[in-house]
Amino acid sequence: MTGRDPLQFYLDKSSPEAWKAVTRLSKAVRDDARAAGLSDQLVELVSLRVSQLNGCAYCLNVHTRNAVKAGLGPQRLGALSAWWEAENLYTAQERAALQLAEQVTRIDDIDSVLAAQLLASNALDDAQYAAVQWVAMLMNLTNRVSILSHHPVRATAETRAALEE
Repeated sequence: MTGRDPLQFYLDKSSPEAWKAVTRLSKAVRDDARAAGLSDQLVELVSLRVSQLNGCAYCLNVHTRNAVKAGLGPQRLGALSAWWEAENLYTAQERAALQLAEQVTRIDDIDSVLAAQLLASNALDDAQYAAVQWVAMLMNLTNRVSILSHHPVRATAETRAALEE
């Protein structure tokens, strides 16, 4: 890398065709999730949880806004990082999806993946089961692109004002 700062290198911009393919995949995954009957709230919960596990601030910022737009309130958003401790805040379908998404993200423990798949298959039909895994895999991909690209999280006017207080 001559003359380029590797910490200012955006993977999505460096390979436009690959990023266009990711964008098309993203649309297909979202369309499949909707066709499977998964709510926008559930998709955003999964997207946020995967982004929490991966530590992707950029994606957390984007998907928090999307989650609020989908109707998720502060209580469910705030408890998401410990959803299993607040299971009364999430439906059985959401809990199954979150468990499955966590194991898709932490795929190195195959026994836990298999257990999550078995549990999820009881709460999700085949289309939903597939869609949740695709949402989680897509988020893992986009998290990695954003993390490796060091995508910045830009403070909103509200945040900037709070920081100045």
